[in-house]
This record gives sequence, C-alpha cells and structure tokens, in this order.
Amino acid sequence: MERTLEKPWSLAIRATLIAGTLDMLSAATYALVAGKNPLAVPVGIASAAWPGALKAGPAALIVGLLLHFAIMFVMVAVYVAAARRTAWLTARPITSGVLYGLVLWAVMNLIVLPLRWPALFPHFTATTFAEQIFSHVVLVGVPLAWMTSRSIQILGDAAGTTAAD
Repeated sequence: MERTLEKPWSLAIRATLIAGTLDMLSAATYALVAGKNPLAVPVGIASAAWPGALKAGPAALIVGLLLHFAIMFVMVAVYVAAARRTAWLTARPITSGVLYGLVLWAVMNLIVLPLRWPALFPHFTATTFAEQIFSHVVLVGVPLAWMTSRSIQILGDAAGTTAAD
C-alpha cells in the first residue's frame, strides 16, 4: 500500500508555522541574551535578498519574517516528501528529527550562509554552535519529524494500517 498523507499541504503549513516560530523565537532570544536587538534577526534575514534592508525599518522586519518562513517551508516540504516515501523516517521520529536537524544545520551553516556572506561564515563559537544545534535539532527537526509521523500514523490508523506498512 502506498503511504500518503491525507493533506500534505496542511501538515506542511502547520509544521512550518510551528517550527518557524520556535526557530525565530530562539534566534531572537539568543540575540537578546547577547545584548543585541532581537528585531535585528529578521532584518538580517531580509538583508540576504535585499541589500537595503538594514535601513528599511519595519518593511525589512516583515520581509525578513516572510523570507524566514519561506525557507522553513522548503525545509519542511523536503522532510514531508521524504517521509511519505520512507517508512523509517516516520517509524523513528526522534532519531530522524535529530538527524534532519543536523542536516539542516550543516546545509545552512556550511553551504547557504557561506555562499551569501563568505567573509562572515562559517564562524562558530562554542556558544553559537550549541545554540544553533539546539535550535535546528530540538526546535525544528524533532517537532517536524514528530508532526509528520503523527500525521502519517493517524492516516494509517484510519486506513487500517500502520506508519511502518
């Protein structure tokens, strides 16, 4: 039997909103703890695509949030698509969430950010490394994997099967 989600877009949107919000709140919290303005986080994200964002005020804040959630949606969509085809990902949501969070961290910090800002990335301190791993694994990877697993298990139960079928 083919494993499908009843409403993959609904799951993707819900997971994007939850994981994206947790990730943004963690980044804002880390900025605040470091003595920086937490609103600078989404503005910094906006500056990846909009060079004038740092001087644009509230518009940059909105663009940064939209860009953050668009990127998160891609991260979620990739995982949901993979989980629909790979029973192991839904059978072991904690393990697969941890692994996916580590992959997300590596892609963002070793590929995406260095391509956009080669003079700044990669750059790690023990604190920023720990914060980023925590955010990508615990606040993004694991909740995403858990929500996806639950969605597929609920669908499987309704069809009289299990997620591992």
